[in-house]
Amino acid sequence: MTDLLVTGAAGHLGQRVLHHLVETLGVAPSRIVAATRKPEALAGWTERGMTARAADFDDPASLDTAFSGAKRLLVVSTDAVGAPGKRLEQHLRAIDAAGRAGVSHVVYTSLPGAYDSLVSFAPDHAGTETALKDSALPGWSVLRNHWYAENLLHALPSAMASGHWYSAAGDGGIPYIARDDLARAAAAALASDFSGKRTLTLGGDKTHAAAEVARLVSAATSKPLTVVPVSIDDLIKGMMGAGLPEPVARTFASFDANTAAHKFEIVTGDYKSLTGLSPQSLESWIKANAAAFTAHPG
Repeated sequence: MTDLLVTGAAGHLGQRVLHHLVETLGVAPSRIVAATRKPEALAGWTERGMTARAADFDDPASLDTAFSGAKRLLVVSTDAVGAPGKRLEQHLRAIDAAGRAGVSHVVYTSLPGAYDSLVSFAPDHAGTETALKDSALPGWSVLRNHWYAENLLHALPSAMASGHWYSAAGDGGIPYIARDDLARAAAAALASDFSGKRTLTLGGDKTHAAAEVARLVSAATSKPLTVVPVSIDDLIKGMMGAGLPEPVARTFASFDANTAAHKFEIVTGDYKSLTGLSPQSLESWIKANAAAFTAHPG
């Protein structure tokens, strides 16, 4: 019986969810459907008995086929940076398809404080959460995932090269959490027997402002890194000057705007309640990934 389904299964998060389902939680691969636009990328899992199906969130018919027989469904939010609204359209198609397939429980990866966040694509997540609440689905779990620790690797290698990290985040903090911890949590929610409706906020045990992150990275790499405060407008101009398209630069800048407004400072015990474990600390994660911060950018 293939009763657990993971969308975005070929992505970084999806791959780790499959790992934790099988290796950590002991779920038989034969119970799992791994859905992705590129099922051929999942050959390693299908060889172990998992079912791979093609699923395109822009193609409702493919979702109907992919979701057939699934009882519990993990909808990993799609990636549409710089295109507000598209993500919501895709998620609504998935929720509709889940209803048609008779799915009993949907697990969805959202973001913290979706309804009042300054992050440019937060309305897509808020709209998805509302659609779940308004749907006829018997149950759902909204996992409001905090910022990946891995996101630091997008900007900091370049900053390490100059020793200056240009930030508009002010003294706002973020309870960073490793992607692998969030994958473990998603696997736990999907494989559980919880049948009700809940919203969980998943993050680290404490918040870290940019200055503290810089200190931790400097300590781990023995390289200087100084935070240089800039305005949101100057941050956008700098990113565009480095080659980013304006819509993408504005999206990234909205992360700093939300941080500066202290809207990411939501620390809960939800991760431990769901998994029974404490998440990896940011200091530990930075030490384990120190070499990546000094890798040649680009």
